This record gives sequence, C-alpha cells and structure tokens, in this order.
Amino acid sequence: MTFKDVIVVGGGAAGFFAAINIAEQNPNLKVAILERSKEGLAKVKVSGGGRCNVTHAEFIPKELTQNYPRGEKELLGPFHQFMTGDTIEWFEKRGVELKIEDDGRMFPVSNSSQTIIDCFLHEAEKHRVEVLYSHIVKAINPQDQQFKIQTSQGDFITNMVLIATGSNPKIWNLLESLGHTISQPVPSLFTFNIKDERIQDIPGVVAQDVEVKVLDTNLWSEGPLLITHWGMSAPSILKLSAFGALELAKRDYKFQIEINFIRQTFNDCLEVLKTLKQDLAKKTVFKSTQFDIPKRLWHKLVLASGMDIETRWADLNKAKLENLAGQLTQAVFMVDGKSTFKEEFVTAGGVNLKEIDFKTFESKRVKNLYFAGEVINVDAITGGFNFQNAWTGAYIAAKSIAQ
Repeated sequence: MTFKDVIVVGGGAAGFFAAINIAEQNPNLKVAILERSKEGLAKVKVSGGGRCNVTHAEFIPKELTQNYPRGEKELLGPFHQFMTGDTIEWFEKRGVELKIEDDGRMFPVSNSSQTIIDCFLHEAEKHRVEVLYSHIVKAINPQDQQFKIQTSQGDFITNMVLIATGSNPKIWNLLESLGHTISQPVPSLFTFNIKDERIQDIPGVVAQDVEVKVLDTNLWSEGPLLITHWGMSAPSILKLSAFGALELAKRDYKFQIEINFIRQTFNDCLEVLKTLKQDLAKKTVFKSTQFDIPKRLWHKLVLASGMDIETRWADLNKAKLENLAGQLTQAVFMVDGKSTFKEEFVTAGGVNLKEIDFKTFESKRVKNLYFAGEVINVDAITGGFNFQNAWTGAYIAAKSIAQ
C-alpha cells in the first residue's frame, strides 16, 4: 500500500496542470498522477490539428462564459480567479509563448502541441510529481478521513483526490457509487450528415457568414459554414451541435435546418435580384455569382431554383426570382446523423454542477474530493474553450488543495 498526500486521477490536460500547480504551491506534498494509458496528454497532442489550441483570446469573464452551453453560470466566478490572461502568463513564465490567430484561437508560437507536452513533463519532473502510467483505477473508497484507491497495479492511500479523467464512464460509475449524480452524457461538437443535391460534389466550399436555424426549436447560430464529403461542418454547425447537444440527441440526430447563406431577409434579397434582372439582363444567372457566395455553391443554388445554365437574368419571372431568393435565404436541409469532429471528441454530461463548490472545485458530497476538466458537466464550443475550463478548474482546485 503506497501513501501519497494527493492523488490526481487522469493524466490529461487538467490532471497535469493541477498536479504541477499543487506541487509548486506546496513542495511538502507528495503528489502522484495515475494515468490509465501508456502515455498521458493524448487530447493535448491532437488538439488543433496537432498544434494545441491552448485557449481563446477572450479577456472578459462574462463574454468568455457565453461559449459554454453547460457551465455558463457556474464558470463566471472561477474565471474571475483564473482565466485567459492567467493562462498566457503561466505558460510564458515557463518559456512557452502563445500567439493569437485571426479567429481568436491561441496556439504555441512553435505551432506544435509537443511544446505544451514537453512543458508539462518538464514541470512535473521539476516539482517531483510522480506520474504513474498504465494504472487503471478500479475503486475509490473513503476511509477514516482518507481515501483508499485500488488500481490495476496496486493500492494507494491518500488524503486528497482530484478527478481529472474527462468523459470516462467507468469513473463516472465510481463517482455515482460515492453519492454523485451524473448528467447523462451525450456527444457535443459534431458535424452534420446531409445528403443533398445542392451540396453534392462541392466539398471544401466555405460560405463565410451564414445563419443556421434548427427548425421547430429556438436553436440558431451564425458564422462560417464548410461543405464536406458527408455534409456540413465549421463553427456555425459546431456551435449548434454544442448548444443543441441534448435537444439533437433527443431527436436521434434527424432534424431539419434552415440556412440563410447571405444574412439578408427574403424580401431584401428579392429586391436585389429584381435590380440584377434589369442590370444584367443579357447575362446568364449561372455565370454571374452574387452576394460574395462561393461560385460552386452559387451554381448549385441557381440550378436548385429551377433554372439551367443558359437561363438569362431577363428570362426570370416572379416565381423563379422568388425560388432563388428562397434558396439564398431560407434553404432547408435534412440532417440525418452526425460525425465526430476531428479527434476532438467532446461530451456534454458528467458530475452534476449543483454538487460542486465552484470556489474550490471540491465535491459538496465527499470532503477532500476535487474535480477539474470535462469530468464535470461543463463543455464548450470549439476554439480553445474546453482547455480554458480545464486550466481554470485545475488551478483553483490546486490552490485549494495546496493550502
């Protein structure tokens, strides 16, 4: 039986960040990380296409919280304690410089997630954090103000436990046995599967600024839209998938969306088309792309409006003008299923937020049990926000444990 003052379960982003900060703030504590796989930090490695999207350049706590479909209210206090600026400073002090991209995402200047991994491994070694790989946690039992943790490689006794296992159903089951409630996990951050003549054969086309609504709900979002081999992706779709995670799961991922490709009303669009009918009378509609829409998408929408490639603007009657305005501002698509977005699989669900003290990230049900990262029912849209939740929770829990 091995004794440690603090055991962190989970060697991912939140686990390493917590362990390092505990050991740095209180060097007298013996801190160990138990990681079930042969190496840790797997999500850090693949995040942002292998560049690691560390955080997002949003520096106002209230604005930052609006990127969390679950956790918006609860994270406001924590973000006042530790947020984006603190994350940047933490990494810079340890020799990792971050840069901001046009869309606000932040990456290491090296453009490599290995920089972040190396930083964590170096800091863990420097502060004598013991990292134990291939240790699968099988049971966590509170015993006389301590915890007994059974693993596949032996048992541990510890005073404090921090759970940072992400979306791990086995750990959620263990936490349920300790009296916690788990919000039913459903996927968040996924792309939409759509088979439709209008987007067939044009993968890679991006409409820069669209509005997307899920019909029969209040769900909507805006932003770029990417047409893929299997349907649609990019921020406008991913945002919808995150904020609609529970609702779309209920519908078994079969629903209709309405897309406004040009962010104009049907009537305003119709007026513009009437003017174009006069101004471009002799030209073909097919060849005269309008509204900054990608050419290949314009071609598809024109054909879907009941025209052919020879139809001239002068030939458009009221019905055809209305059809085109409809395709541009109210195009309805049937979604049938979802696909995982890259390797950055995010789950909505986890430890019920009412059972956590967000001043310390300690469990309200079990004393000296703490949480950080996606093990709790917090998730975010894409763009570095899930990592920021991990850093914030891990830092606040570490501070509380170290004291």
